Amino acid sequence: MSVESVEAARHRVVVIGSGFGGLFAAQALARADADVTLVARTTHHLFQPLLYQVATGILSVGDIAPATRMVLRKQDNTRVLLGEVDDIDLENGTVTSQFLERRTVSDFDSLIVAAGAGQSYFGNDHFAEFAPGMKTIDDALELRGRILGAFEQAELSNDPEEQTRLLTFVVVGAGPTGVELAGQIAELAHRTLKGTFRHIDTTRARVVLLDGASDVLPVYGGKLSKKARRTLEGLGVEIQLGAMVTGVDADGLTVKEKDGTERRLESQCKVWSAGVAASPLGKQLAEQSGAGIDRAGRVEVLPDLSLPGYPNVFVIGDMMSLDKLPGLAQVAMQGGKYAAKQIAASVEGQDPSQRPPFKYFDKGSMATISRFSAVAKVGKLEISGFLGWIAWLFIHLLYLVGFSSKMSTLLSWAQAFFSAGRNEMAATEQQVFARIAIERLRHHENSLAAGNGSATERGAAGKDAPAGKDSDSSPADRKAAG
Repeated sequence: MSVESVEAARHRVVVIGSGFGGLFAAQALARADADVTLVARTTHHLFQPLLYQVATGILSVGDIAPATRMVLRKQDNTRVLLGEVDDIDLENGTVTSQFLERRTVSDFDSLIVAAGAGQSYFGNDHFAEFAPGMKTIDDALELRGRILGAFEQAELSNDPEEQTRLLTFVVVGAGPTGVELAGQIAELAHRTLKGTFRHIDTTRARVVLLDGASDVLPVYGGKLSKKARRTLEGLGVEIQLGAMVTGVDADGLTVKEKDGTERRLESQCKVWSAGVAASPLGKQLAEQSGAGIDRAGRVEVLPDLSLPGYPNVFVIGDMMSLDKLPGLAQVAMQGGKYAAKQIAASVEGQDPSQRPPFKYFDKGSMATISRFSAVAKVGKLEISGFLGWIAWLFIHLLYLVGFSSKMSTLLSWAQAFFSAGRNEMAATEQQVFARIAIERLRHHENSLAAGNGSATERGAAGKDAPAGKDSDSSPADRKAAG
C-alpha cells in the first residue's frame, strides 16, 4: 500500500480595500507564505490627498489613480478581485462581494479590513444631490464639470443676478480638503480662466469657505491656522466661520449663525468637505465581535489592531478607532504594514498574544493653500509659506505610486504653478449627471424589487418616455448641476 503526501494548503489572507491601508498591507505580504486576495470596489488605488487637483484641472485621473492590478502585477501570491463587499462572516471566515450580478465568496484564515470612509452629511444625506463630496474619482470629475459648467452658463446669461449666483462657489468645511479646494477654485477663476471668456470677467467670481468652527484648519491651530486664513483671504476667498449649513438646494444654501439667525447664500456650485463616516462594514464587525463603535462608525480595535476574540482579523485606516489617531494616509499605511507583519509572524508560528502593540510614528501633516504656499506641522516644528510648499511637493511626490505617475505629476505641477495653463480642463455633461442618474436607477430598481412596481409598469415607463428626452433629469436638475 502506497502513501501519498498531501501538500498543506497555504494560509489565506483577504484584504478589503485598495486604498493606502489595503495596498500597503498587500505589498507587505509579498514574501509571506500565504495566498493573498485583495477585494476592492474600484479597479484603482486612489491617492486621495490630491483628488482636489483633479477637480480643478491640474492633474489627470491617471496621475493619482494607477490600476491596482498593475501595481501588484509582479506579486505572484496576490490576486485582485473587483467587487463591493456586503457581508463578512467572522465565524465561518468568509467575505462576500458583488460586482454587477455576480457574487463571489472568498475564504480567509486572516482578514485585513481597510474599506475606508465616505462623505458624511451629518444625517442630511439629501444635501448630496446639490453638494457632492470629495472622496472618489467620480466626485472629482463631477465637481470639475460643475465648476467649469457654472462659468459657461454665466457666459450665456444676460441677467446680472443669475451671473452672480453662477459665479459664487461655496465650499463647506474648512479642513485640509476644503482649504485646498477653495484656494484652487480661486486660482482657477482669478488666474487660469482670466481673459478666456468674452462676456464675463472670471476674476469677479466669489469663493466662499464655510465652517462651524472658529478657524480654518482647526487641527493645526495657532500660527498655521492664522497663516492659512491670511493666504486664503489674499486669494480673494471669503471665510465665513461659526456658520452651520441647515439647507441645500439647486440655487443655494441656508446658513445658521451662532446666534440662531438664518440667512440665504445664493450659489449654484457647492461642494461638501465637512465630515467623514466609516464604511458600514464597521457595524457588521462590531456586532459580530462585540467591539465598540464610535460616532463616526469606526471600530474600536485592540492595541494590535485586531478585533476582540478574533486575533486573525485586523481593522485599519479610516475604519479603526484607537488612541484618537487621525484619519490620515500615514496611519493607514503604517497600520497596513503592521497588520501584514503580524499575519506573516502568525503563519510562522508566533503566538498572537505575544504581539507588540501598534505604534504610530507621526510624520506630520500638511495642506497646500495655493501655489508656492502651504502649511506643515511635524511634531513641534511648524512650517508655512514657500518652505511649507516645497515640503508638501516632496512628500506627495514620494508617496505617489509608480515612477510614471511621479514624472507626469511633476510636469503637470510645473505647468500649473509656473504658468497659467492647466491640461485637464475637459468636462462633460455625463460627468455631472451620472451620479444622480445612477442613484435614481438604483432607487427605481429597489422599489421594483420591493414589490412597488410590475413588469407592466416597467414597460409603460419605457414606452411612454418622450423620445430624445432624459426622463430622469428635470430642468431643475440641469440647473443645479451646471
